[in-house]
This record gives sequence, C-alpha cells and structure tokens, in this order.
Amino acid sequence: MNVKVPQRASILNAFISVTSLHGSLLMSNSEASVSKPAPSLSSPRLLHSLIDENKSVLSLMADARHIFVGGQCQDISVWDKQSYTLKTSLRGHTGSILALDLAEHKKWLFSASGDSTVRIWSTETFTAIYVLHPYLETAAGDLFSLAWNPVLQTIYFGCQNTSIQWFNFGRQTVGQSPQEQINSGTSTPTRKVHKFFDSYPQYTHKPADLLANNLTYSPPLDASPCCKNVIEIPAYNVLDSAHFGYVYCMTMMPSQRTASDDTALQPDATYRLLTGSGDETVKIWRCTSSGPVLNHTFECNHGAVLSLAVTGDTIFAGCQDGYVQVFDLETRTLVRTIIIQENIDILSLSMMRSELYTCSSNGQIQRWSPTFNCTASWSAHEGIVLSSIITHSSEANRFVLVSSSNDGFVKLWDIDSPSKTTSVPLSENSLPEAENDGHDIMTYALSTFVSIPSVSSDPLHVEDCRQAAIWLKKCLHQLGAESTLLPTGEHGSPLVLSTFHGTQGKHPKHRILFYGHYDVISAPRDGWDSDPFTVTGRNGYLYGRGVTDNKGPIMAVACAVAELLRKRALGVDLVFLIEGEEEVGSPGFMDAVTVHKSQIGDIDAILLSNSTWITEYPPCITYGLRGVVHATLEITSGAPDQHSGIEGGATTEPMLDMIRLLATLTDGQQKVAIPGFYDSVRPQTEDEKQLYELLSLVTHSPASVLSSRWREPSLTVHNISVSGPGNPTVIPGKVTTKLSLRIVPDQDLETVSRALVAHLNASFDVFRSPNKLSVTIDHTADWWLGDLDDPWFKALETAVRQEWGVEPLRIREGGSIPSVPCLEKTFRCRALHLPLGQSSDRAHLPNERISLANLLRGKAVLERFLTSVADVRPLTSGSSRTHVVTTSNDLRVAAVPRNHVHTFSTPNSNRLSPSKGITCMDIK
Repeated sequence: MNVKVPQRASILNAFISVTSLHGSLLMSNSEASVSKPAPSLSSPRLLHSLIDENKSVLSLMADARHIFVGGQCQDISVWDKQSYTLKTSLRGHTGSILALDLAEHKKWLFSASGDSTVRIWSTETFTAIYVLHPYLETAAGDLFSLAWNPVLQTIYFGCQNTSIQWFNFGRQTVGQSPQEQINSGTSTPTRKVHKFFDSYPQYTHKPADLLANNLTYSPPLDASPCCKNVIEIPAYNVLDSAHFGYVYCMTMMPSQRTASDDTALQPDATYRLLTGSGDETVKIWRCTSSGPVLNHTFECNHGAVLSLAVTGDTIFAGCQDGYVQVFDLETRTLVRTIIIQENIDILSLSMMRSELYTCSSNGQIQRWSPTFNCTASWSAHEGIVLSSIITHSSEANRFVLVSSSNDGFVKLWDIDSPSKTTSVPLSENSLPEAENDGHDIMTYALSTFVSIPSVSSDPLHVEDCRQAAIWLKKCLHQLGAESTLLPTGEHGSPLVLSTFHGTQGKHPKHRILFYGHYDVISAPRDGWDSDPFTVTGRNGYLYGRGVTDNKGPIMAVACAVAELLRKRALGVDLVFLIEGEEEVGSPGFMDAVTVHKSQIGDIDAILLSNSTWITEYPPCITYGLRGVVHATLEITSGAPDQHSGIEGGATTEPMLDMIRLLATLTDGQQKVAIPGFYDSVRPQTEDEKQLYELLSLVTHSPASVLSSRWREPSLTVHNISVSGPGNPTVIPGKVTTKLSLRIVPDQDLETVSRALVAHLNASFDVFRSPNKLSVTIDHTADWWLGDLDDPWFKALETAVRQEWGVEPLRIREGGSIPSVPCLEKTFRCRALHLPLGQSSDRAHLPNERISLANLLRGKAVLERFLTSVADVRPLTSGSSRTHVVTTSNDLRVAAVPRNHVHTFSTPNSNRLSPSKGITCMDIK
C-alpha cells in the first residue's frame, strides 16, 4: 500500500513535527489571496496564559469547569477555569497525548496517545476508567485523532497505520456479556507488553515481558493508580486502509463543540464521521451500529489534511500547504478555497457560531467571516500553534478561544460573538461604504488584480503577465473553482482555465464558457490623476488600468458565481477561459484552445463582457462585432536614404508611390474601391433601420453614423513611417504603412484579404515603378453577429431588464474581438456579450474607470441570468447540448439529438464552406 505522509514528518512523531521545518520558509501571500486582509482591528484580548510543563502542548479539551491540556510529557494537565490554577495531572500514558475528546453527559474525557492506547478518564474523580488497546496492539502506531458519537455511544480513533477503529460502550457484542467485553480484575495486566520496548537482548532468547523495564520513562511516585479495565478492540471494529495516509484528524457532524450552531440530533438520528488524512482527502462516513460506512470523498489536493471543523453542512479542511478547503456536504461541491498563507500548515480549526478561527504553524491565528473575509489576524504564539478549542468563559454568556503551542503556553483569548466587519478602503481615497462582504471581496480582489501591470505589448512585462495569470488562477480557486494554467507557446502568456461546478438539478446542467483577458494596454503616467496600477475610488468610480477592460468585469462575474456557489444556488457549470494576449491579437490562443479542447469540455453557450454601453444610461447588450484585416504595406527603393537637395527629381521616391497606392483604395465618395468589396455585405433590414432610429434618439447621433460605425465595412490608414531620421531634407529609401479593413456580415476573411493583396499589387503594377512593393496580412479577426431570437440572448436580456428596471438597448460594436467567432466555431454554440462599462470609461486612455454601481449591478445581472438558465430545460429544442452545423450556405445552431433541428439565424451567410474549415487566425 502506498501511504502518503507529509515529507517533513518522522515516522514516530509525524504529527508534532509536521511543521518543524517551515520556520525559514515563511512567505507573505496577501498578493495571492482574494480574501481581504483584516482591517486595523485590535486582536482579541489575552485573558490569561498558562505555562504548561508539557513544553509542546499538542491537544486541548474543556468542560464547564476545567481545561484539559495534553502534551509531549505524557501527562494530561487539568486547569481550573475559574482560578487558572493547575488542579491535577492525569497520568498513565507512556507517549505524547495527541488528541483529546469529551463525552460531557457521561463526564468522560478521552485521550489518544503515541503509546497506541486510548484512555477514558472521569472528569469528576480524575481517575482512569478504561484503557482501549487497538486491534493488533501497537501495530496501529500513533493514535492521532478521536471523535465521540453520543447517539451510538461510540468512540472512534484514527491511526498511524491508516486504519479507523472504534468501540461501542452502549451495546453488548453478540454472544458476550458486558463484563466479557471489558476485561477487569487482577488477572488483567495494567499495561500491555510491548514487543520492542519490553524485549530482552536477542542472545537471551527470552520472550518480552514487563520485567524487561526498557522504557525510558518511569512513572512518578505520586502517579495515579493504574486502570484495571482494559478493552481490546476486536477485528470487526477496524476499517483497514480507511485512508492511504495517516488519519490525522476527525470530527462528528453535526458538531458537538461549544459555540456550535448545529442542533443536536435526536436519539434515533444518524451522525456522520469526518476524517482527514495525509492522502489529501476528507472522507465522510455514515455512523451505523456495525461501523462507519463511506458516503463520499472530497479531494483537497493541497497536502495532508491536518485539521477539520464543521458548521451545518459546511466542512472546513485545514491543509499542510496553508490552504483551507471549504466543502458543502449537501451538494458535495467545493465552495471556496481560503489561502491562509502558502507553505504554512493549518494545524487547528475552531468554529465560533459561523466564524472560523484558523491556527497556523507560524504562530498566527486568524478569524474568518461566514463570507470568507479575514476579520482579524494576530500573532498568538512564538511557536507552532498546535491546537485550539472554543469554550465558555467563567463569565456568563461569553466565550474564550484557547490556543496552545510548542512554546509551552496555553493562552485564553476573549472573543466576541460574530459581528459584521467593516470594509477595507482600497486607497487613501475611500470607496462608498460596503453593502456586503461580497462587495468587499470584489473590490479588494480587483485592486490586487489591477496592481499587477500585465501589459502584453511590452516585453519588460512578460513576467508580470505570467504573475497575473498565477494570481487569477489562485483567486478563482479560492472562490470555489478548479483552476489550472494552459500553455500558449514557448513565449506566450498562459491561459487561465477555471471551472465552477454547479449542483446537479432535475435537468442536465448547462455548461457556460466565460471568455475574458487579463492583459492590459500600456499606461504611461502622463494624463493620469492617480497611479494607473493602484485602484483609486473617486465619486463612485474606480480608476485604474484594466478596471473596465477587462479585469473589472472578470471579477464581477467571478464574484457572482462565487456568491451563488456560497448559497448552494449555482445550477450550471461556469468555465472561465481567460487569456493574456488579447490586446496584441491573441496569438496562440486558438491553437491552445484546440489542443486543450477536451480538457475544457463541452460548452452550451459563450459569455463575455469586454466592451461598454453607448451612453451612460440605460444598460446595453452587444449583439454584433465587426471583423478586421490588419495589413502592412512596404515600398522600398533598394537604395539608402538620399538627400532631397541632390537626388530630388532624379529618383522615383517610395513615399510618392505609397501616396498614390493608398489613394487607389478609396473613391471620391469615401467608399472602399477594392473590386467586389461590398458584394457580400448583408443588406440592412427594416428592423435594423428602426433600431438605429431609436438609438439615435438616445445617443443624439444620426442613425446613419451608427450604421456606419457598426454594420458597414471601412478602411483605415493608421500610420506611415519612413526609414532614416525623418528629416525634411531626406528621401526615405523605405516607406511602411499600417492599415486595416473592418468587415461585416457576410464578408469572408480570406476573400477580403486576398482581394486587398490583389488590388494593391495590380494598382502598383500600373505605376511601372522601379521600387518594390510588399504586402503582409498581419492578423485577422472574423465578424460576429448574435441572434436576437436565441433563447440564451432572451434570458440575458430578461436578467438585465429585471435588475435595472428598464429595457436594455441592443447595440453593436465597430471593434473586433478575434476570439469570439473562433470560440463559437470551435465549441459549436452561440456567444453572448454583456458590457458592464459606460461610454465614458476611457478604456485604453488615461484615467480609465468603471462605475462601482455598474460592477455591483452587473454582478447581480449575472446571478439572475445563471439562476434563470439553470431552472429551465435545455435551451435548444429537444437537446441537452447545443451544436453548430455548418454548410457552404448557412450557419445553423442545431440540437442534434432526437433528429430535431432548430435554426436560429438567417440562411444567407456564406462564412464557411467545407473546403475552408473553421480557420480564423492569422493569414500570412
């Protein structure tokens, strides 16, 4: 059997040494966490410190009058809660006290030890009642964990040999009397013979016995009388290989701990046993009279599970790598991942009502709200915090957090009942007051996201782009997604692939892909009123590079999904596919998508939010984008730059050829003069004309202007550059021009690109110039047009209408997003475009901004949309999966199963043909 153990743990003392080598590896992880840091709050008041002779205090438990402290020195110290004085010590174990638990109604204290025994003590007389020996005696190894089931009257313990064992005190074993189950009397030895520690030298050939006296520990003279009742765990009370690692922790569900909100079960109800292990899993066991039955396994994938806590159906698992995984038992989903501090083990968790306290190996304790915000953080110990409990204070109706460490201290902290925390400002310019913690998470995460200067066009920021991808992966993972990075080539920025898994309902789950980009345009400081990479709040707006394009919308969508996940209301799978090179034409994006398509999975609809409204109000939905063909023209003479005063008039100048050539691209009416350029342009319908007339009233722009911007093709000459210094006396030997053609439905990328090249070459040949012309198609992007009658579009439009209380405007964009039509073709489904920004957001310009209200209401729109599409049957007629069926004459969205085809678009598009396939990237 391959048993997983923490790499830093020794075999004999793995539990207490699991964090010992971390002291020199402390890493600040505030940049990786979406949970906002604690505001400047005072830490809980330290009520008292107990200095325990046990040195390393490994375990804690408390009842109404006492605090029980177990450590490496084999004794259990009993402290009086009222006077904070040492009342007595419970002696009998010969190994470290690794776990304690309590059966309050029986007034029993359970202790598990490295000596491979469980002892049961009276909390009234402080004497040992029973000693439990695991099956096969010391073969079980160290006993790391304990859990008491009050309904079944059963104690469970987790062993180093990966087994779970138990004993039922409430019923007789078949065929035996209670006295036979509990061997008592003088004939029962007070301590089991240990095959190693009680052995003689091999040459004596004597069997091991108690007289060998090889133990290094000798009980003190005032030790308590030994327990006479010894219980052997029978073989049928053992689950061998319950985990593939040491069983480090266990707890019962519902929780029986002090300050828990969980309701105690009725006598005939069923408890669940939760166990965490070095195999990086949490297992859920249904407790039956015949033993635990496995219900479910949660994979943590962040190192050994060292601690567990529960409240209601929510499970918190503290892991070796500094992560706390939050699971929902009802839906069996990962709700959130909280990064406490990377590479800092989480050795203890405690719940105070709905608030979580995490105890780390760096001596820190942190408090987390029900919405997973850090509301307090303080340095509690100078050593490793090994254990914690919450118990009643000696004062009425108050609670204390008790923590212990290998520094030898047990500390009592005065903690208040859960209360709402204040929001954290993002900069010295305060934001509007937070309405809820979800608001805080979104604005804090956005401020961290923006602080990473992920400028994809600048080679100096290549590493920043990679760090932005790493941060976003961790962020989405913390919010509840399964996250990974996908490569895009040797020098490309990685894609972030994160999947939020919804709860399976009565219909097959839809899978929606959200596309966005984490890269931004450069941000020279000139023109900015504040640091472009520090989010600043002013008058209801957030300012910073990327807040509207596209980091702000990404965070809004992520927080919307996380909120639904937290409420157990996410009924779809939402797949985030976020690239890092959109601002430079998305090189390598579709190649990576094609390679990893199976990992991404089937997709029913594509969603993006990467543009703005046409005005400040009302809200809009974008349903169309123009395509683009970017080209470079270069005319060279083959000679070096010349002086115009010497060679002017005697040479054919490349600049003059370029001017004449560019003039052939348009006619006198500013129309593109490329032959056949307008032949495939889709005619404008009456509905479109009415829409543009309506929009002209809102924008105060003529309908013809809107039409020209959105649905008519165009030519733009971006710049003309020359070789040499560019002085007015120089004839440049090389002239270069950058230009683009914007295309619309139903123009074809390849056809337009070839026509452009052919026209330029033919026109240049007419010049009979000795100069040389070179035309390069740099990159292309196809046009995209949504379907206003598509059920997905209708659902999104309804969500916007319900949230804002007005009818959203249907708009198109004159720009291009290369990935959108390619994703449609690859996943054979429709795309939806929900802009969150306003027309004044100044994307790509100084003082880029986005309205905080737009972010919050955009988040709410997404919650409405995802909820609505989860509650209906598959949105395509007769199908559970949407497909695009392409022929040479049309682009159809069809429901393939059940022989039913539903057409969503007009059949006059010739975008694709069988010979052309679905290539949509660069043409060289």
